[in-house]
Amino acid sequence: MDVQVFGVKKSAETRKALRFFSERRVKVHFVDLKERPAAPGELKRFVQKFGLRALIDENSAGYSELGLQHARLSDTRWFELLGEEPLLLRMPLVRNGNLLTIGLAEDEWRKWTIK
Repeated sequence: MDVQVFGVKKSAETRKALRFFSERRVKVHFVDLKERPAAPGELKRFVQKFGLRALIDENSAGYSELGLQHARLSDTRWFELLGEEPLLLRMPLVRNGNLLTIGLAEDEWRKWTIK
């Protein structure tokens, strides 16, 4: 099993995800979104499964700093913004083949590791 984790090192949830897989000796490919933004194709996978709004972290500092609580943006603009400002994403985004999760989803990850 090879898992891909998208997040930032400062995110407690991202660190918990990395620790979860590490403790189970699962090979993890970590993508630090501060160093390299997620490819549009990767983001699109998550949008197709969960919807665009599920990816947006409305509690993030960047969300309020950019005044997005009052913004009326098209889905296309939101998608572009998530690529430009990765700290607006709910983290971590985790992919195991075609299986995807957003945020801390230990119950789901546990199912992946039991197989």
